Amino acid sequence: MKNRYSNTNKLLLFAVIIITTYISCSSRLNSSKNTTQNDPEVSLGWKLGAQAYTFNRFSFTQALSKIDSCGLHFVEAYPSQIIGGGIQEKMDFRMSETSKTYLQKLLKAKGIRLVSYGVITTKDSNDWEKIFAFAKSMGVENITCEPQNKDIPLVSKLCDKYQINAAIHNHPNPSIYWKPDVVLNTIKGQSKRLGACADIGHWVRSGLDPIAALKQLEGHVIQLHLKDLNEFGNVKAHDVHWGTGVSNVKGVIAELKRQQFKGVISAEYEYNWEKNVPDVTASVINFRKMVQEK
Repeated sequence: MKNRYSNTNKLLLFAVIIITTYISCSSRLNSSKNTTQNDPEVSLGWKLGAQAYTFNRFSFTQALSKIDSCGLHFVEAYPSQIIGGGIQEKMDFRMSETSKTYLQKLLKAKGIRLVSYGVITTKDSNDWEKIFAFAKSMGVENITCEPQNKDIPLVSKLCDKYQINAAIHNHPNPSIYWKPDVVLNTIKGQSKRLGACADIGHWVRSGLDPIAALKQLEGHVIQLHLKDLNEFGNVKAHDVHWGTGVSNVKGVIAELKRQQFKGVISAEYEYNWEKNVPDVTASVINFRKMVQEK
């Protein structure tokens, strides 16, 4: 009798352990799934992620792990980053189908969406169709780019054909698109899917007020590259935690709310390259606090 009761107790204890483990795992899974929905920017229609260039000292595979650890769920890939995970190909639109399959599985496993691809520049007009076809196959929403002026009508046409946005990016002065009025003149009369990728940091480097620049581009901002810098009007200014620099990130958030912006916001932290995960994480925390402020 003693042995029977002993065995019964062991079985009961084993069952309790199994049930407790299941509940714990389920709770963690549900918590992970709900993280995105609980982020304050979601209710505004904002997709806060990272430009993988932030982690350009690492492979794309490694970058995804870093992005995940920063509490972000969206990524903008850039073409010259090594894929990683044993694959030496780059995140180029010419990659093999095998690499594309690997990336799709990896992104799904990480719970991160590839929403944007860029910044794209090319001298070969024939590349644009291939770029858009690649983006479509990967579920990309936006192509951030700096097309040659002669290619603007073609890019506009491809936006409508593939139902993908093209967001013209601004590098600092003296690059071609550094001023908002140049971008506006470029997209005038083109597809509604052709707009701007507003790089806040590069505007600040060029001596432009990011709030005024956003107002100029109202109705045409498809995506942002968000940065906060330590100096205004200095091309060599470097990134600092969002909300602690001269970029007026709080004002940028208020202006985006006023414009009822809906779209992608990519963190692009171009400093402390080898170990900037804590910097990006702190910036994301600051951003979400500012989003919740009235």
